[in-house]
Amino acid sequence: MTAIWAGIDAGKTHHHCVVIDDTGKRLLSRRVANDETELLKLLGDVLALGEVTAWGIDLADGGAALLIAVLVNHGQHLLYIPGRAVNRASEGYRGDGKTDAKDAAIIADQARVRHDLTPLRPGEELVTELKVLTGHRRDLSDDRTRAINRLRGHLTGIFPGLERELDLGNVGPLVLLTGYQTPAAIRRTGTNRLTTWLRNRKVRGADQLAAKAVQAAEGQNTAVPGEKITAQVVHTLAREVMALNAKITETDKLIEGRFRQHRHAEVIASMPGIGPLLGAEFLAATGGDMDAFDNADRLAGFAGVAPAPRDSGKISGNLHRPKRYSRRLQRVFYTSALISIRCCDESRRFYDRKRAEGKRHTQAVLALARRRVNVLWALLRDGRCYDPIPPVTPAA
Repeated sequence: MTAIWAGIDAGKTHHHCVVIDDTGKRLLSRRVANDETELLKLLGDVLALGEVTAWGIDLADGGAALLIAVLVNHGQHLLYIPGRAVNRASEGYRGDGKTDAKDAAIIADQARVRHDLTPLRPGEELVTELKVLTGHRRDLSDDRTRAINRLRGHLTGIFPGLERELDLGNVGPLVLLTGYQTPAAIRRTGTNRLTTWLRNRKVRGADQLAAKAVQAAEGQNTAVPGEKITAQVVHTLAREVMALNAKITETDKLIEGRFRQHRHAEVIASMPGIGPLLGAEFLAATGGDMDAFDNADRLAGFAGVAPAPRDSGKISGNLHRPKRYSRRLQRVFYTSALISIRCCDESRRFYDRKRAEGKRHTQAVLALARRRVNVLWALLRDGRCYDPIPPVTPAA
């Protein structure tokens, strides 16, 4: 049978598929709905044209999830081509126009000529759940940050003294703002009654919080225009932030429960600075399969903690920050490195040594993150937990 390659420009509601032969000639070009019946019909028509060597696609999840599942379930070989690579490759093809059909043809041709593309493998159900949960938690965290910023803005408009005193990342100040938002209301209540009110709602450090609020209220006797309606908005936003905190806590429990079920959970969590949340992010970013990374350097490059060379002519040794890497995985290694500096003596010594060499704080943390990539990759390869004192291999 004729060897053919299929390229798919994936979308939310529709995909465009182009099939080419070994000479690059188009055998099929079709727009298909993101629907199982339509996708199965497309698969049958493509297989009737010849033997599919590979399918190229520019999305690895989201709107392409159903398409990928259909192709994987029917034993098709899939290759992932990032949209950035498709955009760069399009400069080498004729024409300046951009259409879904052209992008699909470029994807098919890239799948035909390139041998370094990442194959898409069926993911584990547990890792897929972690991807969904960690993404959901990130959205909730972003919503909470926006709500807190809005809350601070409104509170500053009517009561700047109280806004300066409150740490809205804690529960106590949020509870306070659900009941009292203006200087006059806090002054009428007084320190003793406000302390009792906070203690009845199980606020820690109620007396200190009440004292700060009353002191701030005594420093402002002017009511600004719109104070009443702004106070209502502050009340609503404070409750919204508290509700988001509860949702994040619930999501954290779900993430930890599923993370503990993974076969690599014990090894990953043994690394200083990596707990269930960062461990789940690591699994979600890598798929939990180290077979996709031949060595620690590949993992470091994917995580964006290894510099990329930019040499030309007589210029050599010119390193720069990589542009193509997983932001999620970089956050895992950078954040865990920061935490390990405080809780791990070995990490602290490594960080101090880099600082003594003249590196800035960020450079020293990135160097530590790079070192931790080597350690974690080796632990997962060997299937053993972290030990500050590595085992000694006896001489032959």
